[in-house]
Amino acid sequence: MKNQILALTVGFLSIASFAQKDEIKAAEKAIKKGQFKEAKAALAGLEATEDSMDSKYKAKYFFLKGSAYGKSNAEKAAEAYNKLIAYEKEIGKQKYTKEAEPKLNELVQFVSKNAIEAYNKQDYKNATSDFYLTYKLSPKDTSFLYNAALSSSLAKDYDGSLKYYKELQDINYTGISTQYIAVNKETGEEEDLGTKANRDAMVKFGKYTKPSEKTTASKQAEITKNIGYIYVNQGKPELAIAALEEARKSNPKDINLLLNQAQMYIELEKMDKFGELMKEAVEIDPTNPTLFFNLGVVNAQENHIEEAIGFYEKAIELDPEYGDAYLNLGVTILNKRIAVINEMNENLSNEKKYTELEGELKVICKEALPYIIKADELERTEGTVSSLLNIYDTLEMTTEADALRPVYKEMRGQ
Repeated sequence: MKNQILALTVGFLSIASFAQKDEIKAAEKAIKKGQFKEAKAALAGLEATEDSMDSKYKAKYFFLKGSAYGKSNAEKAAEAYNKLIAYEKEIGKQKYTKEAEPKLNELVQFVSKNAIEAYNKQDYKNATSDFYLTYKLSPKDTSFLYNAALSSSLAKDYDGSLKYYKELQDINYTGISTQYIAVNKETGEEEDLGTKANRDAMVKFGKYTKPSEKTTASKQAEITKNIGYIYVNQGKPELAIAALEEARKSNPKDINLLLNQAQMYIELEKMDKFGELMKEAVEIDPTNPTLFFNLGVVNAQENHIEEAIGFYEKAIELDPEYGDAYLNLGVTILNKRIAVINEMNENLSNEKKYTELEGELKVICKEALPYIIKADELERTEGTVSSLLNIYDTLEMTTEADALRPVYKEMRGQ
């Protein structure tokens, strides 16, 4: 009885093996005739038996499957070629691998070219899928995963982009690469020539000189920063701050990371935290006028008038053409009027005191006036014109006010 069972089992295996052989032969003939649809149909019935397939046919099956699908389904074709290469490596043979590897490279180039073309056309959705597919076809080319994350973010698919960026973190992607540089003789500019072999050839041909190499900076902090941005767009500033704090651990002097973190505190309306980071930023980059401007804004909002004025003055010292700093400085000085006006309202029946306070009001306006005028000269806006009119009226500068009033009405569309 046992012998009978064994014989039946062998019989079934033989039938299966013959079936596999027939389907593979049919697929091979179809491919030679360019009948890829028929080839796919012949191989479809064997997909369920891939793991248990007769070893005599397994490598050939994967090779034919890759050939049948080709560019019509690059993902499925590449999967077949990769399985083939892995299988032949396992059994110590290279019968089909030599043919499969260049075909796999062609698929990678085909899909990556589609991705680049879509990206250049600002078709970020399709660029994302093709960049990610390129990465799946060739997992060693991790830069394509980075491109997928970037494209997905540009497509405003923040959930997808977050997934790709986190996948980059999981594989410890750095993005560090070596650039092979040389100076173009015609332009005198340095260019990245891609590979060492290409760079050296260009130098040898006399088209380039001064060959050198540069190592690019790590993208890990940038990835964490981008994750922070995504959280902001998703309305999750707390998670954004946590991500940026993590990024700053590896690069605490990165001014951009610091400023992005500070921006998150504005989103959360935590101006005290924003101010703390601005002070830290000034220590890192003491010649940056924008940082002093931001400190001026924070202090003005907290009604620290003199401190705000000092920071705006420093911003102007660093950048004498900083229009917003002139305007904010003038407006901050004008804010001193609030206390004076309140006191005037309390002394309506005290003519002497009221007149004295009116004089203080004019002194404040005269102090602010040159800054508002400068801001208006650098860039006329409704804000600069409105502030000037307010001052001219207070100082009874009728000629100046009358000349400016029609401008203000036109700007307001009246």
